[in-house]
Amino acid sequence: MGKQQWCLRVNRQGAETVRRALLEEGTLDKSLKIRPDGDELLFPVISEREGSMMAEFEELYQRAPLPRHELVGGIAILAEDDPAGAAAILGDRPSVHTVLFAESAVEGEFRTKRFRVLAGDETTATIHTEYGRTFRIDLEKAYFSARLASERQRITAIMHDGEEVLDMFAGVGPFAVMLAEKAGMVWACDLNPDAVSLLIGNISRNRVSNVIPTLADAADLPEVFGRRFDRVIMNLPLMAERFLPAASRLCRPGGTIHFYALVGDEDEDTPLLRRIPSRSMEKRFVRSYAPGRSHVVYDIVVD
Repeated sequence: MGKQQWCLRVNRQGAETVRRALLEEGTLDKSLKIRPDGDELLFPVISEREGSMMAEFEELYQRAPLPRHELVGGIAILAEDDPAGAAAILGDRPSVHTVLFAESAVEGEFRTKRFRVLAGDETTATIHTEYGRTFRIDLEKAYFSARLASERQRITAIMHDGEEVLDMFAGVGPFAVMLAEKAGMVWACDLNPDAVSLLIGNISRNRVSNVIPTLADAADLPEVFGRRFDRVIMNLPLMAERFLPAASRLCRPGGTIHFYALVGDEDEDTPLLRRIPSRSMEKRFVRSYAPGRSHVVYDIVVD
């Protein structure tokens, strides 16, 4: 059953001009659906006015705001411990099978978080799709950020065909698999055995033949490889700084290091950056991380 409300009868020919004027005035009743009536339209207004009349209108569905969350494949990660909000997300988003709340920050040498299931399936694993590639992810076993998708595309775009790339902290392989499109070869390394296991599966899942998974400590990589690369990815924002000397030894002159870090608005650049012989160094904003804190990347061309 509809709702009776004041309205204005307007010819269709000038209807858009009237609609915009009512919106600017704040008098259009946006909770009701504009109603066609022959060659005219009936615009619901919030109160009686000159030329208005009463008519019946269909109420528009008012979607309740969902709590703040991040989507990773079929998993929604809530910013707050909110079971009711989790249930609302599960009911509103058919693609979501699980809603999680992070009970810890990134911790330990494997960069993992502890999660609690608030709604849906009892799992922390999902399939995530990014620019046509698919990744099996287990958020409790290996670190993953969907928010770096555009950054992965940026680096792919600036690469030259045939480059040899080293991903020092590969995780489940999003950088390695994406960059493989243009690289000659990608060496994808991680210290976390679960991450490397997922990485191997994702290499196979995406039918990529030029990514070599490696279980190793990033600090040991200069000795492991004994060679240099055209491009080095350092996506370990909380602790990558201590691996900068190793990265410098692993990148050839003229090659590029992409060093990711979390910095405060007033923070100065880490002194270790100044110790890397470089031809150029560009600091780029990636995304907001927290109030007064940003995720940035330093693109360093090694001398």
